[in-house]
Amino acid sequence: MRPIRIVIADDQALMRDGLQTILELQPDMEVTGTAEDGLQALDIVRESKPDIVLLDIQMPVMDGIECTRRIKEASPDTVILLLSIFLEDKYILEGFAQGASGYLLKDMEAKRLIESIRDAACGRLMMPATIAAKLAANLSRLSAAAELEGCAVRLVQKEARLTERETEIARLMVQGLTNKQIAKTLYMHEGTVRNYVSVIYGKIGVNDRAKALLVLTMNNHCNRTHDRGE
Repeated sequence: MRPIRIVIADDQALMRDGLQTILELQPDMEVTGTAEDGLQALDIVRESKPDIVLLDIQMPVMDGIECTRRIKEASPDTVILLLSIFLEDKYILEGFAQGASGYLLKDMEAKRLIESIRDAACGRLMMPATIAAKLAANLSRLSAAAELEGCAVRLVQKEARLTERETEIARLMVQGLTNKQIAKTLYMHEGTVRNYVSVIYGKIGVNDRAKALLVLTMNNHCNRTHDRGE
């Protein structure tokens, strides 16, 4: 099996070297490049087409948020995991809006980091529901607002026509469950859940979990507002 190909971007050499050492000890991982700023990271990604980019949010020349946007334009299938010292709402919101798939704290245990990367490579890493709610509440100032609001309107108008099972899975997604956890909760195979999630993506007009959670969360909010007659 081909190893997970990873690019590390961080302006601190100690952090880059430490991450590289940890990851290259794993038999299923390969670090294909390291960068000290966002522009360098973008060039490496364009050239090497990695599976995953570990991307520091605050870097010189080009920060992680802008770099995320450009990477997703150049290589849409590349998974981006943002790195930061603190849980910073503003940067998390903007990073997810630009296409990031996860957010990792730099002081997390090595074992947890490795597990998170493997989860991300399998499409199992997701945005916490609390962050999804914050994103939905702040869409007015994010560049993805128009697209996501349009998706939410289609849902409210019932154009999506989710089946009862799809609705159940969507509800669990918004609660923050991974595909694996949903499968366990509903006594289904994980592969079956992945298929349902893909169908949900298609019906609501998105192509990744972050946007799906945003749309579903916005739809819940719109439905509650409609029910109250606001």
